[in-house]
Amino acid sequence: MNTFIRFFYEFISVFFDGIVMIFGGLFNGIIKMFNFTEYAKVIDSYKDSFNGGEKIFVVLAVILLLLIIAIIVTLIVLLIRAILRKLHNNFNKDELLEEIANLNAKVRKLMKEKDELMAMKVSQLGVNPDEEESTDVSEEEDDEGIQGIRFPKLVAIDKKYEGFKVKNYNNDYTLEQLVDDFRCFAASKLHLYYDNTILRPFFAGLACGRLIILQGISGTGKTSLAYAWGKFVSEDSCVASVEPSWRDKSDFLGYFNEFTKKFNETKPLGEIYTSSFDDDVHTIILDEMNLARVEYYFADFLSILEMPSKDEWIVDLVPSAWPNDPKKIINGKLKIPGNLWYIGTINNDDSTFMVTDKVYDRAMPIDINIKVDPFKCREQDAINLNASYLEGLFAEAIEKNKVSDKGLEQVKDIDDYVIKHFRIAFGNRIMKQLNTFVAIYVACGGKEIEAIDYFIAKKILRKFDQLSVAFIRDEIDPFISYLNKNFGKNVMKECIDYLENLKKSI
Repeated sequence: MNTFIRFFYEFISVFFDGIVMIFGGLFNGIIKMFNFTEYAKVIDSYKDSFNGGEKIFVVLAVILLLLIIAIIVTLIVLLIRAILRKLHNNFNKDELLEEIANLNAKVRKLMKEKDELMAMKVSQLGVNPDEEESTDVSEEEDDEGIQGIRFPKLVAIDKKYEGFKVKNYNNDYTLEQLVDDFRCFAASKLHLYYDNTILRPFFAGLACGRLIILQGISGTGKTSLAYAWGKFVSEDSCVASVEPSWRDKSDFLGYFNEFTKKFNETKPLGEIYTSSFDDDVHTIILDEMNLARVEYYFADFLSILEMPSKDEWIVDLVPSAWPNDPKKIINGKLKIPGNLWYIGTINNDDSTFMVTDKVYDRAMPIDINIKVDPFKCREQDAINLNASYLEGLFAEAIEKNKVSDKGLEQVKDIDDYVIKHFRIAFGNRIMKQLNTFVAIYVACGGKEIEAIDYFIAKKILRKFDQLSVAFIRDEIDPFISYLNKNFGKNVMKECIDYLENLKKSI
């Protein structure tokens, strides 16, 4: 056995000498490590000294060495492939960003040329460039000069609502009835089919805040749901198609044009201004909202809608006041009405940006990943609904359907587990949204545990997407077991489905 030990020492030393030489000289070390002639010489010098048992150990030593070399070669190949893939992706990304930057520059150049041409036309002909779009602006006002009216569309809205009195529709609905009426209206009038598992979270999302995010695969009816909601409450939704070039609120609301001395008024601005006159339920659809970075063009609204008092919901449009500004724009500022909701739709693919935590934390995401088969339903007409009445239903449900002590304890247990195993926690904002979401979901005909399950999956577990796959791989199955053990087999269906899908992506 002593002979084998000496042999093994010298034999394996060839390999480790190579490892040492890698640090001293990579090239020489690799040559040394893969110098099979030296390995053969060591074997040849000892072959006559081996007894029968030692020869078996020699074979095992050779196999061990070959296995180690194979592993090293495999790791090197995988590392090179990963580096090449990363370089290729970065190259494509840089190329795409450069192309987008060039396109944006061309757009700005074209807009500047258009503004210059418009200014030239105005100065030479003395006509109103927005005449066709703003026929409600009188000739007398137009004669006051191009600087007299910089918000012609909003001024026209002022005239349209002159003497208008807010309508009270004497609503008499429950939230559960509204869900059923909306479901039947969409099916009977629009041939759009939705399940209560989608509509209950939708109504609960409306109560949680002013921003809802409808997400899922293409073709499942995200935009049509927001469209159907506007039709149902007899106030057509305003569709704002987000463009990749959007960078700040001026792309969403418009901007003051120094050449024409007019404010380029967008459709969303008109919808916001119109909403301030009545008590109807208004909706702005941010279609494919993550084609641009949401936290850029919608940043002001994300902050404003977080203000506890609606009196603080004010956005700056222009730096100063003009005599003929619309009556609801005070010192260049516009108050955002409380009867307006924003519904964003997103697709997650290579053409879109990732929605950040800042946005998700302030919104209620609703997943729509299934298409509901057509079904027969009673005929249901559109309704007239006061936003204040809807808010009253929400407030009543929150007071009546407070989360049970057992439910709060279950949420706390999940919070503790997620903190311990995934280093993720949720704060007061999330807990306030959870209390609201659960209460409204129950008022819409659902169960408390279903609401908790849905909320945890969409608001908390989605944060796992930001974690390292290697970090959470071994924790997923134990978490599923924990949920089944503490809540019952497959009771937390939404959470378990999310975790199962996460496993498939690893």
